[in-house]
Amino acid sequence: MVTVRSRRLEYSESTRQALVDSAVELFTKRGYAGTSLDEVAKRARLTKGALYHHFSGKQALFEAAFDSVENAFMRKLTEIVSAPGDPWDTAIAGLRAYVRVCLEAPYQRIVIHEAPVVMGWERWREAEEHFSYGLLRSTIEVLVESGELAQLPVETMSRLLFGALSAGASTIAGSSDPRKASAEVERTIVRVVEGLRVRPDEGARAPAEPVREDRRSSRSRRR
Repeated sequence: MVTVRSRRLEYSESTRQALVDSAVELFTKRGYAGTSLDEVAKRARLTKGALYHHFSGKQALFEAAFDSVENAFMRKLTEIVSAPGDPWDTAIAGLRAYVRVCLEAPYQRIVIHEAPVVMGWERWREAEEHFSYGLLRSTIEVLVESGELAQLPVETMSRLLFGALSAGASTIAGSSDPRKASAEVERTIVRVVEGLRVRPDEGARAPAEPVREDRRSSRSRRR
């Protein structure tokens, strides 16, 4: 049974989403400084009062837009790395998807360009870890457990690869030729991860015997 309360809640949620969608579009086109709350409300066909009912101000609205873009990206990425099939293939597909999403205008403008300035570096890094790092770490863990990656500390590998991906995203966003930069970053990141992969013959190879010095030759050298 649909109640008055549920209808109000549904209307409130749809109103908030309309404002967030409007904010994502305007922040993407004009940036944080070039976007006014009046424009966001007008584009959503709502009043400024309705906007302030849901958000305390411009920064709160920006953070909601940031969350919206990140959530959409994470849904896409999670679907890729959670797909059935070979763990290595799905992981590499996920890495490629991450690099390519950096070409998408909302992610590039809001998440990479604007967020570190608007939210502050520390807050932005915390948000990035909340959205991206956990998924990357769990993927690395699966690859190590399945024998695809070398038996190195999962946390350390995850931190280093996360840093490399973040740097790659900034490289793409700051490039005069983002598509070329994206292809270069993708190729490099995949090559780095492949360097950590366990080769088929490594598991079967017996450890080398330590080199033992011949005693007679040792005595002759001392003479």
